[in-house]
Amino acid sequence: MLANSSILITGGTGSFGNTFVPMTLSRFNPRKLVIFSRDEMKQWEMAKHYVADERVRFFIGDVRDKERLHRALHGIDFVVHAAATKIVPIAEYNPFECVKTNINGAMNLIDACIDQGVKRVVALSTDKASSPANLYGATKLAADKLFIAGNSYSGTQNTRFAVVRYGNVMGSRGSVIPFFIAQPNKGALPITDVRMTRFMITLEQGVELVWHAFDDMVGGEIYVKKIPSMKVTDIARAVDPEAQHEIIGIRPGEKLHEQMISPEDAPHTYEYEGHYKILPAIHNWSEDPVRINNGKPVVCDFSYTSDNNDDWMSIDTLRAWIESNNEKIGRV
Repeated sequence: MLANSSILITGGTGSFGNTFVPMTLSRFNPRKLVIFSRDEMKQWEMAKHYVADERVRFFIGDVRDKERLHRALHGIDFVVHAAATKIVPIAEYNPFECVKTNINGAMNLIDACIDQGVKRVVALSTDKASSPANLYGATKLAADKLFIAGNSYSGTQNTRFAVVRYGNVMGSRGSVIPFFIAQPNKGALPITDVRMTRFMITLEQGVELVWHAFDDMVGGEIYVKKIPSMKVTDIARAVDPEAQHEIIGIRPGEKLHEQMISPEDAPHTYEYEGHYKILPAIHNWSEDPVRINNGKPVVCDFSYTSDNNDDWMSIDTLRAWIESNNEKIGRV
C-alpha cells in the first residue's frame, strides 16, 4: 500500500512521528515522506538523522493555515494526521487555542486533502474522545466526527478518511512514565488517585495500527487496538519499587479510567483478532459488509475501558520494558 508512495505526516516531529518515520522508511521504502510541523527547532533536530536520505522532506507549517496545507499536500498520496494540542491541563486553560488546532485544523486538512486528491488519510485520536470529560477529548471527538463525515463530504473525489484511537503511549513525551522517572525526589512519587488505571501501548504498536488502517479502510472507520491495562500505582512501582506514593488528586479534566469504546458505540462496533472497529452510524455504513469484513458484533452493552479490561500488564513486564527502552523514554 505505502510502497513507492508519497506520504505526509502532520505534527511529524512529535513522539509518533519520530517512530513512524524510521519504521515506515524501513518497511515500505516510500518515494517521499514529508514531515509537516510548526516547530523549526524540532525539525532541525530531527533532520540531522536524515541528512543523507533524499526521501525525507521537511515542511514548516501549521494545520491552522489552510493555504500552507494546500501547498504541502501537492502530489501527496497518503496523510497521517498527528498534529494536536493534547496536554489536558493546557487545553483546559487555553481552550480557544485547542479548538483552533484540533477542530479548525482538522477541517482545514480535510478540505485540503480533498482539493489535492489525496488517496487516504488516517487521523490519530485518543481514548479521551470517547465520552469526553475534558476539552481536549471534546475537540478530538469533534475531529473524529469531521474525519468520518469527510468520506461523504468529498463528493466525487476518491479521498478516504479513517481514524485510529489508543490510550497512554508508553514512554512518550509528557506521559506518566517519563514523568515519574524525572521526579527530583524518588522517595515519593505523586499519584493522582490510587484507583486510576491506564491502557498501555507502545509507539511501535501505534504505528502498526496506522499501517493496518491504511490497508483495511473503506472510509469512516475508527480502529481501536486491543492492549493491556495497568493501575497507575503499579506503573509507579515499576519505575521505583521503593518509593512512597503521595496522593495529589486528579488534575482538571482528567479521567479516573480511560475509555476507548463507549456503550453508545457498541451497536456499531465489531471485534477482530487484535482490534475493534467502530463503524459510522451515518448512511447505514455500520451495516456495510465490506466495512464489517468478517468482524463479530460486540454485545449490546459492551464498553472498552482500562478498568474492565481482560488483559493486564504486570509490574515486571513494564519494568523490563523500561530497562530496555531507557535511552528513548521521554525523548521521542
